[in-house]
Amino acid sequence: MPAPRAVLIGPPGSGKTSVGKALAKALGTSRRDTDADVERAAGKAISEIFIDDGEAAFRELEAAAVEQAMAEHDGVLSLGGGAILKERTQELLRDYVANGGRVIYLEVSINAVAPRVGLNNARPLLVGNPRKQWADLMEVRRPIYEALATDVVNTDHIRADRVARELVEKGI
Repeated sequence: MPAPRAVLIGPPGSGKTSVGKALAKALGTSRRDTDADVERAAGKAISEIFIDDGEAAFRELEAAAVEQAMAEHDGVLSLGGGAILKERTQELLRDYVANGGRVIYLEVSINAVAPRVGLNNARPLLVGNPRKQWADLMEVRRPIYEALATDVVNTDHIRADRVARELVEKGI
């Protein structure tokens, strides 16, 4: 059964997509993004899923996408920022790590993330007061990211290709 070469986790704007692309290129492998899988399966953007169906429905789609990708994909896998909230996903990641897998937490500060995400409404959980929403998300998610990670890389003001090189140097 294939297993991802590496799984990237982290909050919105941490670089999961851009670092995932750079890391896959550096490793000569493919990249997969579970947010894209969810949008493809639902036939609409994540923001539309939140509006039309609600966060709970999105989280179920996301958990199914993670489960499928973990079973099928052998390259670099980027998870949506909140995927780690589901116990089912946490169990999958713990089993993956127990079998030698690498889960990389891309850590980022609010000051570095603000210009990246533009703190806009394309990110449904950041609507309203985006800085406060992001800080509140991190209060809940940071301990989970840290508990699941085998490696932590800070992406503040660092280009994706440099982060990828650092991960390759760590033996990812």
